[in-house]
This record gives sequence, structure tokens and C-alpha cells, in this order.
Amino acid sequence: MTSEKRRRGKWRVLVVDDEEAARYGIRRALGGSDYDITEAGSVEEARAEINARAPDLLLLDVNLPGLSGLDFLRELATEGDDSPPVIMVTAYGSERVAVEAIKTGAYDYLSKPFEIDELRLVVKNALETVRLRRENLSLRKRIELEGAQRGALIGNSEALNRVRAMIEKVAETDATVLVRGESGTGKELVARELHERSSHRRRGAFVAVNCAALPSELIESELFGHERGAFTGAAARRRGKFEQADGGTLFLDEIGDMSANVQAKLLRALEERRVERLGGSESIPVDVRIVSATHRPLEQEIERGSFRADLFYRLRVVTIDIAPLRERREDIPVLAETFARQAAERYGLAPRAIAPAALRRLVEYDWPGNVRELRNAVERALIMAEGEGLNACDLPEEVGSAARASKELAATPATEDSALAVPFTSDFREDRREFERRYIARCLEESGGNVTRAAAVLGMHRQSLQHKLRELGLARRYVAVGGDEAQDNPDT
Repeated sequence: MTSEKRRRGKWRVLVVDDEEAARYGIRRALGGSDYDITEAGSVEEARAEINARAPDLLLLDVNLPGLSGLDFLRELATEGDDSPPVIMVTAYGSERVAVEAIKTGAYDYLSKPFEIDELRLVVKNALETVRLRRENLSLRKRIELEGAQRGALIGNSEALNRVRAMIEKVAETDATVLVRGESGTGKELVARELHERSSHRRRGAFVAVNCAALPSELIESELFGHERGAFTGAAARRRGKFEQADGGTLFLDEIGDMSANVQAKLLRALEERRVERLGGSESIPVDVRIVSATHRPLEQEIERGSFRADLFYRLRVVTIDIAPLRERREDIPVLAETFARQAAERYGLAPRAIAPAALRRLVEYDWPGNVRELRNAVERALIMAEGEGLNACDLPEEVGSAARASKELAATPATEDSALAVPFTSDFREDRREFERRYIARCLEESGGNVTRAAAVLGMHRQSLQHKLRELGLARRYVAVGGDEAQDNPDT
């Protein structure tokens, strides 16, 4: 189907019947603005039409020359979700065949001769089922996406507002878009926003492919599909992601990890708007909007010879850059509060307000894992929290100690007689351990050796600080003072 027909929202219906008069009658009965009808007089012709146009619905006659309609239905049933729904057309009095067709996987059946109104109603109901199935699939994918990227576009920072403005400008076009940003910043969510804000694309599917997660020998089949017997294990024909996204959006995540061979085929598909399945010879037209994403600097990959320059320029007609969370810290409070509320609802926990001290630690931390790491940290803190609110001591230890340590280090002159000065070596882990040891030692000295008080200042649980003292070799050096708190000393 052409791009313009897809935009007008026509359903594609394939009528398979060896009688020309029967096909004509169905075409006349369904004629109008809602359907794009094609015809086939045999199973061979039907296969060719399906390969070329991927219909939304089949009207399939049982009695066909060569392979019967029922045998063809069994063949289609092996393709699972890739197969369109089928309405079987049977001769009068063939109830047994009709029942067998339903058991095989047909959506419904019609017995010849049938009334025009009956035909229209059955077709309408079948296509409504297709619509609902697609909406459910889209909703399911949205729910799955929430785990890693929910809330990635929450906030009102200048950097995020620039992203929103770019989405608004680009969404209604079919320009290819390259989304760049660190892992966890929400690149796929930007791609979904582009899809949902397109009035003619959002009717189609949003199909995502993680190029880094698939072995190079499988990604070609994943993108372009394959014919039965194309390679060992190819037991049935399979439509690729390009065909599945026809009329919608194809999101290619981590495009920088794609092999050179697949890059060449992708470039050809983008330029010709056609694909060929592995093991096949037919060129299949596709109407797809491409959004790609990467955390790699592709310009450097081009210099190294690992990424094609012509593909890069084809993909980056428009570029959207997502700033890391450390560069838009003003978004952290609203993100954290949103994640805390969502986690409480999801896990059935009592809602907890985030204490100012905890919020300050969250804002000070650099979040190398970006929004994804923030969400996980808030969820963990909410689950582990013991009080009514979410306090600094409930946060993961690396968030509290790293945020405070980095702030203290920035404010401390790096001189030899500084209590926090660390002579740098080539071992990052050892330097960090030495800094932690000096920092915690100074905090304990300022707390008079009181482990409980020092733990509160550090935003740690008392037991966590005790463990850290043992780990850093400070356990015997500090003794808690005053009454019952003497038990805080790990060695007493």
C-alpha cells in the first residue's frame, strides 16, 4: 500500500477466491473509503500479495486450485502473531469444514451464499479485533518500557525543554532522527514521543530493536526477516522489523554497534524504501519512519572506519541531544518524588515524603546511570526505609557518601597538610579507599568518636558504618562514648 493510503487509515483486505465473480461481489460489497482491497485467485498468488503488502485481514475460500484454503490456513497459523486474521468462506452445508477452520485458527467463517450485511459485519468485527490487539500490544510495550525509562522526560530544565521543542518541530515530518545521549537518559522515550505525536504514524506500530543486544549474525534476520529454509533453524517464513513497522516507526537503539555488513543493507533499505528477506528474492516496499539512537560519538567511529559516513548522514537529518542528569540537576527533585510515588503504588507500600536532607544528597550525586539509576535508587530506598519518611540514611550508600564526599573534596584545598589530601596513584580504587578512610576518620573525630552520631552525619545506617569501619581498618581506633552508645564500637 502506498504511503498516502496508509495515512488515510485504510484497512488492507485480501480476498482469496478462484471465482472472479465471487471476488468482484466481495469487492463491491466492501467498496468505499475504509478498505484497500486486493485479490488473489490461488494460494500462490495470495502468498505473493502477503509478502508484498502484509494485509490486515484475509477472506479465504476453502475450495482453491492446488493447495486448499484450509491447508493454507494451517500454513498461516504456524507464523503466530505475524499472521493476519482469516475469515474462511465455505460452501453451504459445510459446517464440519467451518468448525475445523475455527479450530485451526480462523477468526470466523461465512457460508455461501451470504448476505452483504453479514459480510460487512463479520469484516468490521474482525478488523476491530485487529485494532484492539495492536492497542494491547502497544500498551504492553509501554508498561515494559516504564521499568527503565519511566519519567525520563519529567522535569522543566532548560535542557529538557529544548528536547521537547525539537520533538514538537520534528514529529509531524518523516525526517530520520538521531537521538544522542548517555545510557539511561531516555533515548527510547524520545523516540516514542516522536511516534505518538505524529498524527499519521501513531496508527502504525512502534517497533524497537536493540542493535547491541543481538549477535551480528542475527540482526540482519531481525531487521529484514527471512524465508523458510533461509538458514538452519528457519522453520517458517518470518517478517522482519521493517515490515512489522510498516506505516509506523522503527527505532534502532545503539546503532553504533551495528556491523558493517548490516550497515550497508540498512542504507540501501533507507534509500530505496524496500527490503528483501534473507533467502528471498522479492523486493518488499515499506513505509517506515526511522529513529536511531546511540551513546557513542559516531564521528569518531567514522574516523576509525567502524561506521559508514553515508549512513551517518542519512540517519542524522535531525539530531536530538539529551543532556545527562548531572547537567540538569533541577529536574532531580520532581523525578525523585514521581518515582517514590510510583514505587509506593506498584509495591503496595505507604507513601513516604522525601526528607530535605535526602533530597539534597540526591541532587548532589552525579548519577552516572542517569534517570534509570535514580529510579532504582529511589525504589530501593523506599523499600528499605524504616521511618515514616524517606531519609538520607535510607539512600544507597554510594549516593550518600559519594555526594557528600565530592562536595567536601571540592571545598577542600588539595594541600599536603590537608586532612583529606590524597596522594594520587595509578590505582583509582585504592585512591578512593584512602579518601573514604580519611573522610570517615575526620567525621568520627568531629563526632567525638560516636558512631551513631557520625552515621547520622554521613547519612548511613549505623550498621553500614560499622561494616565500613571494619573494611577500612578503622574499627579499633574509634570507641563510642557515653552510656549505652558504647555498644556502637564494633569491637566491644
